[in-house]
Amino acid sequence: MDPYLLDLRRFTKNPLIDNNIIKANILIAKFFPKTRIADLSNIEIIREQNVLNISPTILIKEIGKLIISLPNKKALGLDSIPNKVLKVVALVIIKNLAEVASYCFTSRIILESLKESITIILCKEGKKDYSLLGSYRPITLKNTLVKVLKKYIANIISKAAEE
Repeated sequence: MDPYLLDLRRFTKNPLIDNNIIKANILIAKFFPKTRIADLSNIEIIREQNVLNISPTILIKEIGKLIISLPNKKALGLDSIPNKVLKVVALVIIKNLAEVASYCFTSRIILESLKESITIILCKEGKKDYSLLGSYRPITLKNTLVKVLKKYIANIISKAAEE
């Protein structure tokens, strides 16, 4: 069965559209606009680069803190691992997770499955007209383990930049 989506229109004065393919294209255009190439011709190229000294070893203790801090009631990503479950099994998997993450970090390899996500469209509460695009917002569901690793990397980069 096809997912159901209310009839849409781009603007209040436009007619309602009931064709799912056209509705999908309207949502794609709204939430994933085509990007243009930035004109960088007026930016001076800086030859000197600052290098951040970041250890490629992922610290088990830090990963543990991030897992514990995950909120429980969040939508599942493609890996279907609830944060609550990850917290329960953390002690069993944390060492292996840190080793795999360290390997990926040092070898600069990111598995394709870790890059995958699902974007879904949610209705905003309290809108008067759900046929208009402004009544919806996209959210991206990422793998639970990817969220932990991205947060870890963001933290170490932030800390290194501050130092």
